[in-house]
Amino acid sequence: MRKITIDLKVKKEYVELLNFLIDKTESIELIELIKLDFEKGVKMGIAALNMKDGFTIDDIEIPDFMEMLTVLKQEGNRYIVFAKVKFFKKVVRLTQKFNIDIIWDTPSIFKKDKMVLSVIGDEKNLQKFLDAIKILGKVESVSFKKANFNDQSIISCLTKRQREILIAAKKNGYYSYPRKINSEELSEKIGISKPTVIQHLRKAEVRLISNIFMGY
Repeated sequence: MRKITIDLKVKKEYVELLNFLIDKTESIELIELIKLDFEKGVKMGIAALNMKDGFTIDDIEIPDFMEMLTVLKQEGNRYIVFAKVKFFKKVVRLTQKFNIDIIWDTPSIFKKDKMVLSVIGDEKNLQKFLDAIKILGKVESVSFKKANFNDQSIISCLTKRQREILIAAKKNGYYSYPRKINSEELSEKIGISKPTVIQHLRKAEVRLISNIFMGY
């Protein structure tokens, strides 16, 4: 199994389908694909909308095919959202071509007429994906790497202490929305000072973000 990441220049006709988002966002990033049903034309996932200066998510005019857009978290101009999309007929016919035995992965980012897509699969299905993606636009670059399915691989960049505190924060609801516990309550629960907890969490978050977006 291998992972490929593609840089794609998207055709104008497909860019226009997302004008309601592109006009007001700097970029759209896939965080987690929850469901992708090509037969029913349904897509659900968690994404980050990085809004342009002067715009908020309230400025987005939600089209009929987007059945749900719920804000999970906001940090300045960045909104983490849960979205559910029901493809209309033109898009359903297009998406059928991507009904391939692949795993959709990150980074997957849309910005203006540029798209970065990452998928995992065997050689045969990756070739099918490369053939299908050309429908959307011009492939400008393709990178290959070995797929890594180790659940701990993402947090392996952290120190042991950072991992322990980050996992404790996650388990106790610090990253839930709304939060179930604040930093002071978390520090009391794990028995270290609040400043130390915050310092470890911030350093862990920076390392994770740097690791995820390595090369960008």
